[in-house]
Amino acid sequence: MNYKKTTLENGLRILTVPMKGTQTVTVMVMVGVGSRYESEKQAGLSHFIEHMLFKGTEKRPDTLTISEELDAIGGEFNAYTFKNKTCFFAKSDSQHWQTSLDVIADMYLNSKLEEEEIKRESGTIIQEISMYEDLPARSVGDEFEILLYKSSSLGRKIVGSKKTVASFTRKDFVDFMQKFYVANDTVVCVTGKIDDEKATIEKVQQYFEKMINGSKPFFEKIKEIQKVPQISIKNKKTDQTHFIVGTRAYHQDHPDRFILSVLATILGGNMSSRIFIEVRERRGLAYQVRTDMDAYQDVGYLATQAGVEHKNLELALETILNEYRKISQEKVSDKELQKAKDYLKGKMIMNMEASDEVCMFFIEQEIEKGKIMSQKEIFAKLDEVTADDVLRVAKDIFQNSKLNLSIIGPHKDKAGLEKILKF
Repeated sequence: MNYKKTTLENGLRILTVPMKGTQTVTVMVMVGVGSRYESEKQAGLSHFIEHMLFKGTEKRPDTLTISEELDAIGGEFNAYTFKNKTCFFAKSDSQHWQTSLDVIADMYLNSKLEEEEIKRESGTIIQEISMYEDLPARSVGDEFEILLYKSSSLGRKIVGSKKTVASFTRKDFVDFMQKFYVANDTVVCVTGKIDDEKATIEKVQQYFEKMINGSKPFFEKIKEIQKVPQISIKNKKTDQTHFIVGTRAYHQDHPDRFILSVLATILGGNMSSRIFIEVRERRGLAYQVRTDMDAYQDVGYLATQAGVEHKNLELALETILNEYRKISQEKVSDKELQKAKDYLKGKMIMNMEASDEVCMFFIEQEIEKGKIMSQKEIFAKLDEVTADDVLRVAKDIFQNSKLNLSIIGPHKDKAGLEKILKF
């Protein structure tokens, strides 16, 4: 899939990705700042900004006006805040793509950030925080990253705390956006049925060429100094025990990241993976269990998440650790290796049929790395992975000095778990 990258004089980048066989267009704006760039007092501000950009501009004075305009064209629209980036997008049929662009650009560049709306929305976000607290399958991921990256901004929740959210003033929003929402750290991507690429680029340029540039955000790199397995327990009355067990692994640009992706797939990436079969199908311990990897600019991890009966926590944990142990001691078969590669390729091919998925594929790479690997190049990297590679990486990451466990449920006995949590 071909794309074109255009860099304006102010440093803003425009990506255009024409797609065949689709009648939709997605417009996405992404800025390379998220919750890890916040101070402790600012915790949750990036996420709050995401909410406030839907609250009105001079041209569209309130949320209803914005949503009605996009609803009137059958559009899909949303925004996401991550720890290292924030994005806003709208997807519509190709005839109405300029409406999507006009709305998203207006929100991004001209939001009013009214004090009254900030006060009102703080209540909404505080309820969102409470909602996540009542969803242990969701919040256990936060607890795992707090355990891994405590005492750093990466170890704080994206939504912030009720205390910080209630404290923000309009000045906090304006100062943060003036500092971080700058042209040279913003990417605009348009994907889908693009009939005239040159005209599309010119149209985007009209909106964003006056945006000012600035300094790209700085973050303090994580120094990983763990020496023994770590456990965190959030003692809470729940119907299930939710846990994540995993190990420190690789940053997002590490040369072994493709091997790690294959390894995670073999372990627990799909319904025929080792951990899924052992935990769910053979032992009936969990309905949902999955192994995945996550990575930031400087650090990353591989982990398995599951929800089990309280009494089955130790058995589920032992089962998962045994699969970690096995894959670090014995080479995977050629059949299993190829199956994992084909699965990853197949998922990517299916994702590349939707303009919003294509948009995310291109814009994330550009904002995080400043360079884009094509699907063909990624497939070539996957094809290079050997059974020896998988064994080498497994031996590297599955070590006691990298092992971590986070639990939400009615548990207090760390000592008993410490006896199990080892290779």
